[in-house]
Order: sequence, then C-alpha cells, then structure tokens
Amino acid sequence: MTELVDLADVRAARELLAGVTRTTPLEPSRPLSATLAGPVWLKCENLQRAGSYKVRGAYVRIARLPAADRDRGVVAASAGNHAQGVALAAGLVGTDATVFMPVNAPLPKVAATKGYGARIELVGNTVDESLVAAQTFAERTGAVFIHPFDHPDVIAGQGTVALEILEQCPDVQTIITGVGGGGLVSGMAVAAKALRPDVRIVGVQAASAAAFPPSLAAGEPVRLPAFATIADGIAVGRPGEITFSHVRKLVDEMVTVTEEDISRALLMLLERGKQVVEPAGAVGVAALLAGAVRVRTPTVAVLSGGNIDPLLMMRVIEHGLAAAGRYLRVTVRCSDRPGQLASLLTEIAGHRANVVDVEHQRATPHLRLGEVEVALSVETRGVEHSDTLISALRASGYQVVLTPGT
Repeated sequence: MTELVDLADVRAARELLAGVTRTTPLEPSRPLSATLAGPVWLKCENLQRAGSYKVRGAYVRIARLPAADRDRGVVAASAGNHAQGVALAAGLVGTDATVFMPVNAPLPKVAATKGYGARIELVGNTVDESLVAAQTFAERTGAVFIHPFDHPDVIAGQGTVALEILEQCPDVQTIITGVGGGGLVSGMAVAAKALRPDVRIVGVQAASAAAFPPSLAAGEPVRLPAFATIADGIAVGRPGEITFSHVRKLVDEMVTVTEEDISRALLMLLERGKQVVEPAGAVGVAALLAGAVRVRTPTVAVLSGGNIDPLLMMRVIEHGLAAAGRYLRVTVRCSDRPGQLASLLTEIAGHRANVVDVEHQRATPHLRLGEVEVALSVETRGVEHSDTLISALRASGYQVVLTPGT
C-alpha cells in the first residue's frame, strides 16, 4: 500500500513556501455563475510565480534536499510548467538545474525556463520520453531527479492551493481542476477532504490524453498507447503510482473534455474573464461550460497555468470562435461574371456578417467552365446567425460548402 500524504504534510509545505509563492486571487466568474445558477470562482494559479502552481511542489521538494544532494544539482522533465517551477525553485535554493523538454515544447516555455537559469535538453516527442532521458541523466551524473508529480513532497506542495481555496471561499462545495499526472488534484484532495470531507473534488482530463479513466477502471496505472492534445501541460500517458493511490481514494469524479470544449473555455476566459490561461489550465472551466459534470455550488475552478504560446493562442482563439459558431469558413461556388463577387459580399454584409478574408479560385479542376469558387472566412454572432446566413446564401442560388471543422 502506498502511504498517502496527510494534512500535516500539506501544512508543513505551506510554512516552507511562506514568502516564496503567492497567495493567488480567487475571482468570481459571472458567465459560469449564470450557467450553473450558483456562485463559481476562479482560483488564478495562472498568476502564480513562473506562471503556474508547479513552483509550489518543486520548491518543497528541492528545499528539503540534503546539502550533499543539492551540490549534485537537480534534473527534471517537463513540457514547460514543471520546468519553469524547477528552474525557479533551484535558483532560489541555490542549486543547478537541468531540464529535459520535448522537442516540440512551446518556445516561450523553453525561453522562460532558460531565463530562470536552467540548462535545457530537448529530447523526445512527449513528456514521457523526456522523463526517461532525465532519469537516465540522473543515474549517470548523480543529479537528483525531481518528478513532476509522483513524489510526496511535490503532492504536499500542490496541496497548498486547496488550503488557500478553503480560506478564500469557506462555503465551497466543489473544487474542479485539470489533471495530467495527478499531483495537483492529489494534493488538493488531501487538504480538502481532511478539513471539509463534504467538498467534492473533480478532476478533468483532455479526452484525447486521458490516462486516469482506464487506470481507475483497471485498478492500477495504465499507459495510453498514444495521446495528443492542445493541453500540453496535462498530456501525460500514465498516472504515477503515488498519485494514482491518492486519486482512487480521495477524488470523487474524473471526467473528460474535448479539444473544442477547451478552445471554447479559453475564449470565454479571455473575453469575459480577462484571464490569459493555457489550454491545460482551462480544462476545469471547459468541463463546467460543456456540462461534462454536475456540481454543487459554490464551485471553484482552478486555472492551473497561464504559460501559453502566442501562436497557439491565435490558433486556439480561431478554433474557439469556430466551436462557438462565431467563425465560419465556407466555400461558395458561383458563376464567373463581372460583379458576382461584389454581389456575394453585399449579401453577406446585408446579414451583418463580417468577411475576414477572401480567396478567389478559377483554375480548380473540378470547376466547370464559367464557374468560380470563393473561399471565405466570416465572423458571425453565433450558431443561429451562421445558420441564417448559410440558408440565405443557398436560397439566393449559391452552392455553399462548409469547410470541415466549422
């Protein structure tokens, strides 16, 4: 049996973190409160030092190392947030850090990790492959491996998030957060269940990278054969042994969300909450918006990280607009005669839709002589507006084909 972290461990971690981490704000969410017909709050760990909750567990783990271990340095593997947390913590403690990251790790996260003083090694296509490389490095050099989630000190450090939530929202009924390897949800469940056994703890995973549901069904950690998601911070192929034991005993429910759900949540947080959040940090909100879980309010959703690549943000915003029916990509086939494009654009404008870009094609093999194809990106006010526009175009004699994904 794996020995579980307890409340005393979490409280001791909080004492160690005093003056190191921030007590992040708890902000109300009007859109989510309206959706759930009850108070919903956002725990803004995206505003934590290094941009995520990860520094909590990393600092506790490194600060507790004996001096001889610190002298050998530390090594970690991460897609970004744990990397930054370890790099920052190592610098504060005064030890060297080497971090292995996937070759496709977001460039801002790589740059930030370097900025905190760590040496970077880009190895593998997934965090799991980087983990293997980091463990090999530790065996070869004697550096201490700092696991991103599967260690009692890390779990205790992450659990301090729940202590803050319970103080900031004493009547909380549900805490919901994203789950990758399970360190955050395990630590929060330890603290919350010890102080308020009635509080429900809900974990959320990206459906295309969800290792916990099959693991819980099997009664042991199970490795996914393949996984991929825009939520790179929770793209973990197998739960940890220690975190699995915590989740199985203390977490009330584990649900999944789609990539479209995540995109929609990011868009809402940016537009309505004025919060810059990375995909992994938004999955709890995604589950609430999508109705993937039924919760009691007051509910607190943890925004676990805010380190998002600006290029990814641009793609996610476009995807989120499309998922919400506010960004329409269509191809319209019509006759190739003077004024036809102007007529098409006028009709679209008449329905108060905004054309973002236009591509005019005459030399496509499947077009008949005298036909032209116009590819359009159009901003609309939602699904109903999009449907009305498409119906009107077709009624006017245009052949309209929706681009896949819209």
